[in-house]
Amino acid sequence: MLKILTRDFGEVEISEDDVITFIEPIFGFKDYSRFAVLTEESIGLDFAWLQSVEDASVCFILINPSTVVGQYNPVLPKRVAELIETDEPMFWLVAVLRDTLEKSTVNLKSPIVINPVSKSAAQVILEDDLPIRYPLMGSKGGL
Repeated sequence: MLKILTRDFGEVEISEDDVITFIEPIFGFKDYSRFAVLTEESIGLDFAWLQSVEDASVCFILINPSTVVGQYNPVLPKRVAELIETDEPMFWLVAVLRDTLEKSTVNLKSPIVINPVSKSAAQVILEDDLPIRYPLMGSKGGL
């Protein structure tokens, strides 16, 4: 077991097997490659914290795409698909939370892509014509 300090939960214990390694860094955070996806049972599994194992202050809120947009089947660039090495990647959207949910957004253009078996990950810029600031309270009804 590995004890990590988190931004929102204090110290938590995770399995070393749950550490995700970014083979392509998160944009603007090239010095951080090891993260854990943390969930809070009381709010469900559609929301998660992508917490750096290396720095407690580096943390992102992730949202399952189906919660906001329903069908989300982006085509991964070939280079990323080869790096991730899975036919069934897990996609998460990075959320930007504002003072109200109505002003909050998710980035559909640059999701976090995770191979759930190897625990390798990348943030990618999709070639699809998708917005980088899609309302969290989107057309599907969102939250």
